[in-house]
Amino acid sequence: MEDRRIEIERAQNLWESFSRKFDPVARSAQLRAEPNTSFSEIGGLAGPKEEVLTYACAATSPDVYGHWGTFPPSAILMIGRRGTGKNLLAQALATQTQTSFVLVDVPRLVLDIVHAGGKVGELIQGWSQVLEEMPKLTIFFDELEFSQAQEIGSRRADLPIGPIMDFLLELVDRSVAAPGHLVVGATSDPDTLRHAFLTPGRFERVVEVTPAFPDDQIETLQIHAASAEKRAGRPLFDDVEWIEVVGQTRTASPGDWVRILHAVLRRKARCEAGGEDVTPVTTDDLKREVDVFQQTALQIHTSGGGNYV
Repeated sequence: MEDRRIEIERAQNLWESFSRKFDPVARSAQLRAEPNTSFSEIGGLAGPKEEVLTYACAATSPDVYGHWGTFPPSAILMIGRRGTGKNLLAQALATQTQTSFVLVDVPRLVLDIVHAGGKVGELIQGWSQVLEEMPKLTIFFDELEFSQAQEIGSRRADLPIGPIMDFLLELVDRSVAAPGHLVVGATSDPDTLRHAFLTPGRFERVVEVTPAFPDDQIETLQIHAASAEKRAGRPLFDDVEWIEVVGQTRTASPGDWVRILHAVLRRKARCEAGGEDVTPVTTDDLKREVDVFQQTALQIHTSGGGNYV
């Protein structure tokens, strides 16, 4: 345990020193030195969980691959809609392997790199150096299909795609080449992802993250309802008919369902603050919030899903 604490502090110190030198990293990447997301906190997704746990063996039991005459993939790529749990799965991988977690917001990094111009070479060299010095990491490149990302305005035609791809591929290659680190990528737009990311030695294993309807959505709601009750220290929910709540609302991602649940709880909190007589959350309370979600989604013409956090 003491060794792990030393590794955590070392990772924090090295990362702070590195990010101070490079503004794009400071703005678009973050270190969680001691992640604590477990697979049990993620609703459903049995198949993706198994895939990620298989990759975890590269850090926890590396010799087992050789025992079966094979070797770990260089990196894995998760594909799926926004809000399905890709980020959480990567964090759970870091927790499982007791590695610090580096989240790279690729669209934000791209914008910052475009603005930084000539500092790209220095950043890549600094990236390689810090990875050589850091304790083992799980490095998560989120939204690799940067040109389609909502964060920068989908379908940006003004970006210098060629130079950006050269930079990103070099960043991925150096991450994979650094011994001991686990590398995970994700995209919500696999149809337009450039195939260079999928060549041997990069993201060799593709994992589809698609919740099974309605079981995974119900499990997500139940997990977060239990977490809310734990935080409150008391029961908050009536005998909710979760299958009735979910109904046929297939456009909502797990992230959307979490937001729906908390919207109901916040409304209860507001009513209590106003001196009203407040009852536990019922099936009807949740169904009314689902109606609000559907109307809002219709108004803004989106079914992209929220963040599953």
